[in-house]
Amino acid sequence: MLESEENDTAVRTPPIVHTRAYQQELLDESLHRNLVIALDTGSGKTHIAVLRMKHEAEHNSQKVSWFIAPTVALVEQQFEVIKTAIPVSVGLVSGASEPNQWKDPLLWRRILASHRIMVTTPQVLLDALHHAYIDMGSDIGLLVFDEAHHATGKHPYNMIMKNFYSTLPPRTNLSRPEDRVRPMVLGLTASPIYGGNVDVAFRELEKNLDSTIRSSRVNREELAQHVHRPEFKHVLYAAPVHAGDGLPSSNCQALKAVVDRMNINEDPYVVSLRARLTRLQPGDDRRRLDQQLSKALDKQDTFSHKGMRDFARAAEDICCELGPWAADWYVAMVIERARTAANPYNNIMSAWQEKEKRYLLKILSRVQVTAPSSEPDNIVNGITPKVRALVDSLIIEEAQFRSRDEDYSGLVFVTRRDTVLALAELLRRIPETAQLFRIGCLLGSSSSFKRHSFLDITRNLVEDSQADTLRDFKIGDKNLIVSTSVAEEGIDIQACGSVVRFDPPPNVVAWAQSRGRARRKRSSFIIMFEETSPQKVKEWEETERRMMAAYNDPLRDAMMPLQEEEDFNDERDYVEFQVASTGALLTIHSAVPHLNHFCAVIPSGGQNSHVPIYELDPPDYEDGWHSNPIRDETPYQGPWGATVRLPRALPKYLRQFTTPRIHSTKRKAEQHVAFLAYCELYKAGLLDQHLLPLSTAIEPDKKEEVEAMLAEVAKRASTARVSIQIDPFALAPHEVVAWFSHELTIEGIPPLRMFTRRPLPTFAQGDFPTLYIPRHGEVAMSISATQLVPVTEEEEWHARRYTHRMFYMLYGGRMDRDNMDFPYLFLPTSDWPDEAVWEERRQWQAERYSRGFTVQGEGQHISNAAILGEYFSYPHDLAIVRGMNKFDKPLRLLSWRYDALSAEEEESFREQYDMYPDMVVTYPLMVVTSLPRRRNFLIPFTNETTDRHQPAAQDDYTFLLHPEYALVELASHNELQYALVLPSILRWLANALTVNSLRANLLAETPVSNTPLPLLLTAITAPISQDLYHYQRLETLGDTVLKFLSSNQLYAEFPLWHEGYLSRKKDHAVANSNLAKEAVQKGLYKWIIRDRFVPRKWKPHYATMKTLADDAVEEQETEVPVGSRDDKGKKKKKRAEELSTKMLADVVESLIGAAYEHGGFDLAIECARRFGLGLSWKTLTERIKEMHKVEDLEDLPEQLGLVEQMLDYQFKRRTFLVQALTHASYQGDSAVMSLERLEFLGDCALDMIVTDYLYHAPGKNYSPGYMHIKKEAAVNSHILAYVCLNTSVAVESVMPTWSPEMGLEITDDTQRVHLWQCLLHSSHRVLEDQNLTFARFQKHGPAIARALAEDSIYPWAALTSLQAPKFISDMVESILGAVYVDSMGSLDAVRQVMRSLGLMQVIERVVVEDVDVLHPVSRVAIWAAQQEPQKNVEYKIGKEKGQVKCTVFVDEEKLLEVSASYRSRVSEDEVRFTAAERAMKKLKVTDIAVEDMVVGVEDEDDIWRGAPGYEW
Repeated sequence: MLESEENDTAVRTPPIVHTRAYQQELLDESLHRNLVIALDTGSGKTHIAVLRMKHEAEHNSQKVSWFIAPTVALVEQQFEVIKTAIPVSVGLVSGASEPNQWKDPLLWRRILASHRIMVTTPQVLLDALHHAYIDMGSDIGLLVFDEAHHATGKHPYNMIMKNFYSTLPPRTNLSRPEDRVRPMVLGLTASPIYGGNVDVAFRELEKNLDSTIRSSRVNREELAQHVHRPEFKHVLYAAPVHAGDGLPSSNCQALKAVVDRMNINEDPYVVSLRARLTRLQPGDDRRRLDQQLSKALDKQDTFSHKGMRDFARAAEDICCELGPWAADWYVAMVIERARTAANPYNNIMSAWQEKEKRYLLKILSRVQVTAPSSEPDNIVNGITPKVRALVDSLIIEEAQFRSRDEDYSGLVFVTRRDTVLALAELLRRIPETAQLFRIGCLLGSSSSFKRHSFLDITRNLVEDSQADTLRDFKIGDKNLIVSTSVAEEGIDIQACGSVVRFDPPPNVVAWAQSRGRARRKRSSFIIMFEETSPQKVKEWEETERRMMAAYNDPLRDAMMPLQEEEDFNDERDYVEFQVASTGALLTIHSAVPHLNHFCAVIPSGGQNSHVPIYELDPPDYEDGWHSNPIRDETPYQGPWGATVRLPRALPKYLRQFTTPRIHSTKRKAEQHVAFLAYCELYKAGLLDQHLLPLSTAIEPDKKEEVEAMLAEVAKRASTARVSIQIDPFALAPHEVVAWFSHELTIEGIPPLRMFTRRPLPTFAQGDFPTLYIPRHGEVAMSISATQLVPVTEEEEWHARRYTHRMFYMLYGGRMDRDNMDFPYLFLPTSDWPDEAVWEERRQWQAERYSRGFTVQGEGQHISNAAILGEYFSYPHDLAIVRGMNKFDKPLRLLSWRYDALSAEEEESFREQYDMYPDMVVTYPLMVVTSLPRRRNFLIPFTNETTDRHQPAAQDDYTFLLHPEYALVELASHNELQYALVLPSILRWLANALTVNSLRANLLAETPVSNTPLPLLLTAITAPISQDLYHYQRLETLGDTVLKFLSSNQLYAEFPLWHEGYLSRKKDHAVANSNLAKEAVQKGLYKWIIRDRFVPRKWKPHYATMKTLADDAVEEQETEVPVGSRDDKGKKKKKRAEELSTKMLADVVESLIGAAYEHGGFDLAIECARRFGLGLSWKTLTERIKEMHKVEDLEDLPEQLGLVEQMLDYQFKRRTFLVQALTHASYQGDSAVMSLERLEFLGDCALDMIVTDYLYHAPGKNYSPGYMHIKKEAAVNSHILAYVCLNTSVAVESVMPTWSPEMGLEITDDTQRVHLWQCLLHSSHRVLEDQNLTFARFQKHGPAIARALAEDSIYPWAALTSLQAPKFISDMVESILGAVYVDSMGSLDAVRQVMRSLGLMQVIERVVVEDVDVLHPVSRVAIWAAQQEPQKNVEYKIGKEKGQVKCTVFVDEEKLLEVSASYRSRVSEDEVRFTAAERAMKKLKVTDIAVEDMVVGVEDEDDIWRGAPGYEW
């Protein structure tokens, strides 16, 4: 990934480095011309580059400097140097980075915008240039090439310059920083040549880099002071003498004897090819296999045979180079390592095939290995003169350093990797070196998991990593390193005192690079030669002298610039293709890897990744060459043509391309046909404008766009600051203020007039909620349409006071005492009973209040109970009374008690009034009880309240009040009833008005606005509101509907897209970030109901309440610092709430679900079209017609009729069935694509059917968690594979038989054909997987069938035991997809086929009989978490002797163990699931509910516990 210095937490302090005169000389010259700086290792070339990039960063803010190094190790090393030295943002990208993340243009633009210097490997830059993510002329001001001598041939250095640099306009003195011109070039090297011809090498390098090679001319003396040339020495040794084949190593001889007897025809690869060849019919697949077999026999380069020959050759070389003991040790070590690697439970070489492992073990077992002696004398006696000379030289060098009181540090260069291992081991065993040296190894590393060669098993023999070895060498823990050429170039290895070339360097570059490792003062450079004078060294020294003279020659400054007209490597047939809109470039050299990548990203259905298949014309071998005893050995010299075949996931016309027989080499033929294929894929729209597969660039993630739109709206965990939800009672700024009259009717209570500031919509009777009122049961209510009679000012005046009085008696403690500016007003109708009686009482109290005759606690509408009772003869219709204390709760009067209290009662009564010790008990007393506890009358009665017309138990408690110390609210029972229920009614009305606003705005002019109010209300109500009905269930349904509809739209619109493209596009369309983005753009958040209705904290809404209108929020919204206060010192309240992205996305899906519930798929499409989502929406009828625009096949497979019998469905167009049965490996002539596209469609159809069934399951009302887990029981790959294996049809036939007793007779020979057998494929691996899976089905199938039909627990473990490959379950989904298309989009037809397969019966039983489908592993985990204290359950998997076992530990104590035969990774799942099931029984884990596992959205919304509770 990208690393940047900005990530460093510590402040970076650049080290103070003084620039030397020769460095400044070359720096100054590099500012004016392109240079390749040629200086010895250790002279500070990198420092010059750092200074040059620093200058560029300071003087050119328009473009970046790009530093390129050839290896990942060098890139990381130079990145650290550069970011420490230059105080700007430095970025790092290398081949070790995850490649897929660099396929995003926006990512590259952000990198270029935020970094001044980039440090990368050359391939990273070349790929970015090829795909036009970077424009060299516009984006790069300076190119720095480290180890610049690599810029030859087809190295990425040279490709960058040829394909992108040379095509740009040259830089001139008039060029401005922002002009699109060639960047400046700076090269760094210690040896600017390959080969010995200095003039030719210089011209080539200078031409390729458009530069002049230079070293210091003015400051040569100073340069010499800082370059410590080592003392050159050479060591001669005698050549080893071996008579004939008589190698002195017994293990070498034993190995060679076995290898010589190996028979290529016994090789498992050859045996497999022959067997497959006999089963194949003539055709392309057989022809390719025939070529592979002939090549294997001719070259004898199979993995096993080539590996064994390499092994024997390496052992022989070691024997000659190092001696018999080293060879004996090497052979014994490799064989032991091979046995470990071939173990089926070891992953050292996971790329080995099982048959290869067995074959190699068999071959290696024949080698009579002798354990190498560990006696020092035997080891020393078994070394060659070359090793002896090396040991003596090392001892002498170490002694010389010790005599100067210096620590010795040495580096020994060896050519072969295996020789490095053996030599290091030898030096550790020889007593003389073992005592003096602490030895480490450096080998070339590879992170690839591909199979390369048998000897790759030795890669893991070096225990320490390269970084650890270098660190230990630097700090002195190791003082001698044996290394391959990996240490020659660039790696920041500690300056050595002694460098030894155990093998002579192959060229002058290797000689100069390895010599440069000896950089300490008084260092030595030793080359070992075999009994000849070191004439080669003299040649290299002469070459170096001429090289230095050349780059110091002033006459070279007049060199001509890059010659554009020269052909590149004389490739007269070089071609390229460029995308005009982006500049992305495809060349003949990049076509093959591009095509490989395109095929690799096509989903492979669990089989091997797809690759393009090339066939040469003519083929390398005649057909049947491997079986022909007379073989033509004359090699064909060309020209060649080629054909490339692409996966069947593509349409027929894009599956095969051919180039004629006109190319001079096989490689060029393959390159040209790959180039042709890739250009055609681009023209077909399967590549983007950057020439990349659409799966890597289909619609970039909208996270950045959403964040830019609205603060922090991003993916699921992100949030957005948005305006508060609408106030449904608020008026628009310029709306005329008027009052409109309605009538509120509640069953059993007189109606009430209701005034609102705007007319209410006309509600359907089904829109109104049912009220659940104690003693009244389920009560209906309604609000009339707007009445035509206007509201007079007098009516308004009375209504304000009436509304205030009615609400104040229950909610006065939370109300503004004198504020009557309500958005809704109420007045009794004229026909209220007893209204005259209550009006008389209120006037009486008002007169007392006005005269000041009141006593403690009385008010204008509150009277002392004793005084009122005495005056009005103790009336029984008092509705609400309370004690004298300000905080006493309102109570309900039951009766007046005239009977005297008993002594016990009076004592208890006086305790109640202990604050009045002089109280005199007078009669009558008041018998009272609490008001009903229920305040939210929208919630149905609970199961405990069986008699809805009786008060709850807690409401029956009665007690006494003394009238003199009690107050009476002058309100009737009807007024009290309205005061109690109006908050619930107003809550519903506010929500209904929110829905009406949604209809009038977001859903205006769409048929979705006609969706019934209850459905829309549910769809926009968030769980955080804690309302009875919220969107979670609808969101689950809508999510499935949206995925189903999106899949249909994409499948029909893009008939050329394979399943990978379709899935990526669909996933993007339905992603939360995309849904949230559209929701924010449409302002949906305004209508999401997320405030809570809390009746016991309720107060009436005020029209003048300080809330922001929608538009004002966006204009005035500011970030409020935590703890900030206003001028009065009070904390400021936030005027915006945080709204989760998931909530926004969920409401979009729930609206789609509501539309589907009301109007089916067509209305759901209308709803989806309103949000867009980046798709082109058409009706399903239109889309299905588009799906039928395919040509019918003429030559249909015979088994189609059998499949139709199994499905009990007759296809109208059998072409769809053929596609559903066609595996990607099928090589027949059929034009249909493979089954993956139909599998994509069938998967969503299956999900739709199951989810719809679960949502509407009678009497269930499943929560989203239950729906999810029960759906998994019907759509998981295990159950789909089971129904595929279980589906068959009987094929009736008869067979004549003859016996001496009965003679000739006809017997029944009826056979069963299974659905899985009808798959069209051409793969031996698929066939093998089918047979093994069916064998497991025959063993476990009956038990699974019984469990599915009878058990109360879903058989997860038993289904897993089938270990079915993915293509078997895919086959079922593709068939369902084919039925869906063929039936013109009929889900009923798909549902009927699911019933024929037995799938519907499974899900129906799960629902009807409430089968427990919670996964056993989940169940045990939940049980453990619920224990006090919590328990820790651990499953430990182990493999031994062909068995895999799972041991269950609870709190580190073994509970049980399950074992089974190991067949594949799925075996581990099988034993784990079985162990979990047995653990359930042993632990008696039974009472675990789905809710315990499924967290659901409620818990996700825990962060909203502090959400505001609006009062409407």
